[in-house]
Amino acid sequence: MTPTQPAVALTTHRVNVLLIDDQPIVGETVRRALIDEPDIVFHYCQDPTKAIAVASEISPTVILQDLVMPEVDGLTLVKFIRAHPRLKDVPLIVLSSREEPVTKAEAFALGASDYVVKLPDRIELIARIRHHSQGYINLLQRNEAYEALFKSEQRLAWEVARAAEYVTSLLPRPVSDGQVRADWRYVPSAELGGDCFGYHWIDADHFAIYLLDVSGHGVGTALLSVSALDAIRMQSLPNTDFKDPGQVLAAMNGAFQMQTHNNLFFTCWYGVYNARTRLLDHASGGHPPAVLVSPAGNVRMLRAPNTIIGAFPRMAFSSSSVQIEPGSRLYVFSDGVYEVEGADGNMWDLDGLSEVLARPAAPGEELDGLHAFVCEIRGSQVLEDDFSIVRLEFP
Repeated sequence: MTPTQPAVALTTHRVNVLLIDDQPIVGETVRRALIDEPDIVFHYCQDPTKAIAVASEISPTVILQDLVMPEVDGLTLVKFIRAHPRLKDVPLIVLSSREEPVTKAEAFALGASDYVVKLPDRIELIARIRHHSQGYINLLQRNEAYEALFKSEQRLAWEVARAAEYVTSLLPRPVSDGQVRADWRYVPSAELGGDCFGYHWIDADHFAIYLLDVSGHGVGTALLSVSALDAIRMQSLPNTDFKDPGQVLAAMNGAFQMQTHNNLFFTCWYGVYNARTRLLDHASGGHPPAVLVSPAGNVRMLRAPNTIIGAFPRMAFSSSSVQIEPGSRLYVFSDGVYEVEGADGNMWDLDGLSEVLARPAAPGEELDGLHAFVCEIRGSQVLEDDFSIVRLEFP
């Protein structure tokens, strides 16, 4: 389960009224009408030439503006207010001494929010002020919430990117010569999944290969993935023969139970290649099968009917063995490589992936070509899950 995110603490805004009118008697009348309203702050500007400056300074939640004033035409002032970046969304109630449909239409066309014949009844005036102010305050708070969300998403994206870099730094170097040759591609999803993998020589004869995929997405998932990877890489699971895949998965299952790891589980494929006998022992804990391609291009799925890691304590995990012919290729991958929904709504599947892997391809180009092919199926360079695949060649 995802922890509930704390709600954004939105700024509390008071109703802030600015009256622009050259007649002091109107200013005094409005002031008296609002004086008994403790949540309303009243400001008065008698000089229309200073209205923009005053409004910018006090940040009103509603402006009351006369239409007939000396020096500045009221409709022109409406246009100037609407053109100002800080005032363009502030509700503007036009005050006029007459009901004139043409003037009303022009005022609304220039951006007025309301048109009132001055002065209305006190109850009506307060109701209009509250109505327009509340709408504007809602807008301010919505914008504030969006800004907080944007910053939070930026921060999360930065954290995910750093986590992806850290996971990548733990992955092994490709191996281009020797008894086992290895290459891989890891392209994390935008939200960062739980893929991690590795390979290493346990001793002079035994080469371990492993890939795991933790449920969910995000930094927490990646941390569990890294922790599980380290347990294999550092051989830190007690009383475990790391040359026995079934023992390794059973020990992982005991060490990483869901209830002690944020209800996260993972799948894992683990194999051990004996370079002397050319036998590959392998086991899978709920993971997709590895694909073994013979020199003749024949495909064999290396499956195991074991459950996921972390769901049930004290589970036994079976393993199998397969003889590796010289020149064979082994592909170990996560489901993000083949569970890809195309733009047409159809899902690419494991059989389709196996057909692609069976085709001859230059080692340096094969995995990049596969990723490009999957992105083409998806119709996007950004996949919904991590793209993780390890290619092993046995000369």
